[in-house]
Amino acid sequence: MKAAHPDPAWRGRVTATFVCLLLLWPMLSASEFKPWLLFDAQSLAAAGHFLGDFLRPSLEGEFLAMVLRETWQTVAIATAGLSLALLGAIPATVLISERLSISRLGTGRMRPLASLVRQLLRWVLVLLRSVPELVWALLFVRLAGLGPTAGVLAIALAYSGMLAKVYAEILESSDAHATDILLANGSGRIPSLLYGALPESSAELVSYTVYRWECAIRGSAVMGFVGAGGLGQRMEESTKMMAGGEVSTMLIMFVLLVALADLVSKLLRRRLG
Repeated sequence: MKAAHPDPAWRGRVTATFVCLLLLWPMLSASEFKPWLLFDAQSLAAAGHFLGDFLRPSLEGEFLAMVLRETWQTVAIATAGLSLALLGAIPATVLISERLSISRLGTGRMRPLASLVRQLLRWVLVLLRSVPELVWALLFVRLAGLGPTAGVLAIALAYSGMLAKVYAEILESSDAHATDILLANGSGRIPSLLYGALPESSAELVSYTVYRWECAIRGSAVMGFVGAGGLGQRMEESTKMMAGGEVSTMLIMFVLLVALADLVSKLLRRRLG
């Protein structure tokens, strides 16, 4: 009697693997993936020189002072950009949140005009958050020139769309009882938000805002590579010059900065929890 194959689905697995490899090959060709270039003699020599410098971080006093200034500017870019994003996200949240709709009271359905306005604003927010902040930074670098202004504006636009979407979802997932009572008794949207929805959702809203601030710090450092100021711009300049020691020092500072932002975020979440 012929023994059964230990894996009865082996034919399907082999076929799926073959199909994946068949589809992967043209993708690799189209992307011009050539990993063997890394093992070229010239590439290996440059990588060895850079790695040798990288293992010896630059600790000159003047250079460290510059790194600290750029690190502070990175935090300032992230904080200013997030603050501007909040100025746009909070009003947008009030407008798009169905929980704060007065027209839905009684019938449970919003008026067509109110629904249309909300949908149009939602599409604007989709546009803002669908474009990465790095692309916004590239655009503003062309318009406003090199420097932190481009980074602040890029974070403000991209994060306003993200914050408004998530804020509205948090509010709409909360208990509607208090908000509905306030609206039904003639209260406006803002008082209903402050005294009805916020008391229950404030911890989650603040937690998400702090998380976005942490993301903005990482994003502002990355946007520096396209000329939007901060620590990333200096790191990009040192990378072009193959100054491994300078890159190592700034990378260590960047890791410490992200770790500090993560620590602040955890402390605030713990206090709110």
